[in-house]
Amino acid sequence: SQMVRGHGQKESEPPASDLFDAVKAAKSDMQSLVDEWLDSYKQDQDAGFLELVNFFIRSCGCKGTVTQEMFRKMSNSEIIRHLTEQFNEDSGDYPLTAPGPSWKKFQGSFCEFVRTLVFRCQYGLLYDGFPMDNLISLLTGLSDSQVRAFRHTSTLAAMTLMTSLVRVALQLSVHKDYNHRQYEAERSKGPGQRAPERLESLLEKRKELQEHQEEIEGMMNALFRGVFVHRYRDVLPEIRAICIEEIGCWMQSYSTSFLTDSYLKYIGWTLHDKHREVRLKCLKALKGLYSNQDLTARLELFTSRFKDRMVSMVMDREYDVAVEAVKLLTVILKNMEGVLTDGDCESVYPVVYASNRALASAAGEFLYWKLFYPECETRTVDGKEQRQSPRSQRTFFRLLLSFFVESELHDHAAYLVDSLWDCAGSQLKNWESLTSLLLEKDQSMYLGDVQESTLIEILVSSVQQASEGHPPVGRVTGRKVWHEEWVRLVSNTELALPLKHQFSADAEKVAPLLQLLNYFDLNIYCTRRLEKHLELFLQQLQEVVVKHAEPAVLEAGAHALYLLCNPEFTFFSRVDFARSQLVDLLTDRFQQELEELLQVETGSSFLDEDEVYSLAATLKRLSAFYNAHDLTRWELYEPCYRLLRKAVDTGEVPHQVMLPALTLVYFSILWTLTHVSGSGASQVNMGLSRGNRNGGACIFIPSLQATVSTEAAFVLLSDLLLIFSPQMIVGGRDFLRPLVFFPEATLQSELASFLMDHVFIQPGELGRGHSQEDHLKIEQLHQRRRLLAGFCKLLIYGVLEMDAASDVFKHYNKFYNDYGDIIKETLTRARQIDRSHCSRILLLSLKQLYTELLQEQGPEGLNELPAFIEMRDLARRFALSFGPQQLQNRSIGWKSRYLTGSSGQPPNLAFLELLSEFSPRLFHQDKQLLKHICGDTWSTVNMCICFFTGPSRRHREDISSSQEESLQLTSMPPTPTLTSTAVKTRQPLGGLEEMEEEGGSESEFTQG
Repeated sequence: SQMVRGHGQKESEPPASDLFDAVKAAKSDMQSLVDEWLDSYKQDQDAGFLELVNFFIRSCGCKGTVTQEMFRKMSNSEIIRHLTEQFNEDSGDYPLTAPGPSWKKFQGSFCEFVRTLVFRCQYGLLYDGFPMDNLISLLTGLSDSQVRAFRHTSTLAAMTLMTSLVRVALQLSVHKDYNHRQYEAERSKGPGQRAPERLESLLEKRKELQEHQEEIEGMMNALFRGVFVHRYRDVLPEIRAICIEEIGCWMQSYSTSFLTDSYLKYIGWTLHDKHREVRLKCLKALKGLYSNQDLTARLELFTSRFKDRMVSMVMDREYDVAVEAVKLLTVILKNMEGVLTDGDCESVYPVVYASNRALASAAGEFLYWKLFYPECETRTVDGKEQRQSPRSQRTFFRLLLSFFVESELHDHAAYLVDSLWDCAGSQLKNWESLTSLLLEKDQSMYLGDVQESTLIEILVSSVQQASEGHPPVGRVTGRKVWHEEWVRLVSNTELALPLKHQFSADAEKVAPLLQLLNYFDLNIYCTRRLEKHLELFLQQLQEVVVKHAEPAVLEAGAHALYLLCNPEFTFFSRVDFARSQLVDLLTDRFQQELEELLQVETGSSFLDEDEVYSLAATLKRLSAFYNAHDLTRWELYEPCYRLLRKAVDTGEVPHQVMLPALTLVYFSILWTLTHVSGSGASQVNMGLSRGNRNGGACIFIPSLQATVSTEAAFVLLSDLLLIFSPQMIVGGRDFLRPLVFFPEATLQSELASFLMDHVFIQPGELGRGHSQEDHLKIEQLHQRRRLLAGFCKLLIYGVLEMDAASDVFKHYNKFYNDYGDIIKETLTRARQIDRSHCSRILLLSLKQLYTELLQEQGPEGLNELPAFIEMRDLARRFALSFGPQQLQNRSIGWKSRYLTGSSGQPPNLAFLELLSEFSPRLFHQDKQLLKHICGDTWSTVNMCICFFTGPSRRHREDISSSQEESLQLTSMPPTPTLTSTAVKTRQPLGGLEEMEEEGGSESEFTQG
């Protein structure tokens, strides 16, 4: 349609527009800017309106302008077509998307200008008919353009204009109600008091308000049907997001007109949008609606239809969308009772264990309002939260306990506590109630074994959260240490003492209780005269250590004693004496049990099971304390060496004893190393050389059949070899040179053999008796990765011969998913050390694999076997690792061996196919030389010559065919959905497939 001319007929060119520059600068007051434009419009309507039109055109990034001549003779579509031809889309940037600080605030200023324009015109110019109708017509046409900038900018302007008109319509509705009340009040007066003139005035005002409202509704209807209905499903996600955000504003501000199912359906449909930002706008709009309890009654039909989708969005692959979905369900839970079923809630519960803290915290709030708040509501008086009753606190912990046990994720108490911390922190920090519940003797309140263990985990996790003030591992921290909670923890130190006494016999419960000491201020024993509590704790600690042999308990006990053994504490002498008593007790027991073992004659029966268990338990206790405390003065190295010597010589030492004995030797060496000085190096060297000469044999003796013990011993030996590698003299420590140890060839061979037997194995070869459950497989994989990483460190730091890396590199391709990152890093480090040597190791890896295959299958048809194809893939991966540096690669060097004395095909000729994968890394002259050396006798050589001379014909044909296919795919763009200005060929915008990019919006969560 053609623009309607205004009242003024002056035929002058539009003046240079200052509106765009002023809005872009965002320095002047927007109301003053609009008032200036209104003044110019009143003087010349056509020129003023053209200035406004050109402002929107320039805001689209178009350098063309609308002239008076175009305005008079051309229709909207013709003007837009003309502007499209002048538009430069090469850069792809326009004011709304342009980078740089000058454009950063443009969108906000642009929207503010539109809002201010409507606000200043709402009492006069808005109902003129000329400017707004023509502006809406222009924006509607631009929003249907193929040009992205026109479509995006005009949609933003139209939707912002619509939102402003909605506010005007709402004010008109309020004025109409007020006018109606005034009229009824005046009419209800008696004949003597009624004023006919006032009634007439109110009737005229009502008529005027009704006309204005009809005009506004007409404008809104034109914008909604002309812009929103088409653009809410635009191919551009930014445009879709604008539409959804604005319709949410309309529903909240003018619910009587827009909060109906005919409008809500657009948000419901768009919940399935494939773009993150659009889904997020939908959820935020709905959250605003459901937050108002006065509006929830109108949302019942919408909720019943789209509730399943809203619940499923909790598992959205985008975390911010999932967080908003959980918050939306929390609002629904608060304001619409009975809408969410138990099944819906159970879809949210597991999210409290999610790795993303924002998502887990939102799910924690949902859990709190669903399970805890109805039973444990916290009262507030004068804005202050009141302390809950003991009964309410116990109810809270029982509900929390029930939920945690039913979730069957018993290793994730810290994550559950962190998820609930923001909404239920006051309850979780009530450790007095939690402790009293654990110590409860009332049979009606009896807790089972699992429940007690769970409550202890919750107690430890909440104490840790309060003292450290940051989430557990895997969740992003966002808070500082809470000093007030740390101060309050000081006064609760003694709470753990009765718990330790009651649960001292249960290893699973006493271990976390011992960890509580990490979070207490131990100065309390100095400042508050708690010597009795200290004595009691040391006594309980000794009882626990003597009673248990589980590693978790022993490590927690050793660390707790380490925390107390601070020389700065005034009670240090008392704690040191208790430590000496404990170690003396364990050492005496070890010496006695060791003598009994060493007295067993060769060929006679071993010790009975109880004696073996007792010796192994004593060694475990000593090794756990040797890890945290310096026990050098007890001279435990010598008896352990005697034990290991007997194991090597006779093989009659029970395998249960071997690992803790090796661990004791390991810590003995490390503690001795910490005391070494320039004058004492020779003394340490004597003991160290003796231990290392036998260490490898002790680990790999035939009597060690238990896989776990062997792997742990391998880790110990790897660490020792790494510590005493040539790296230990770096940094001016030449006095340690006598301690540098180089393993013998036999030990290196044993380490490599161990790697082949325990690391490079298929999942089906894990050994008998192992469960094939997923969590166990993951644990085993982590253990194998740890072993491989230890071996690779020995290679990189020069402990082992670098040639041994061939045993690792040859498995690069086969085990890429399990160890690819470790092997790749090892390969990179090896190349940095010696590029030429690394290349020879890669060649050695290929030769080893080729030789093994040749011995198994023979030379006939070798290159057709799957194993050979896998070798070619490995060679290709090796070749890619060299990179494009041909000059550096050339320094590697090439050697050839001429085959003479045989007229048949050489048996290793297929190996050339593997080498041909490296041909792209050669210079042209090197390729010619290799072509001359190979000759053209056999078909394999002919194929390799093709690699040396250039790309194969098949490769070129593949490239050609792919190019043709690409041309076919791009030569026929999809039929454009935007046809109002389709006047010239441009790059296609793409079809609706862009709305379905990246698949669905849901994904699995890795909990914990």
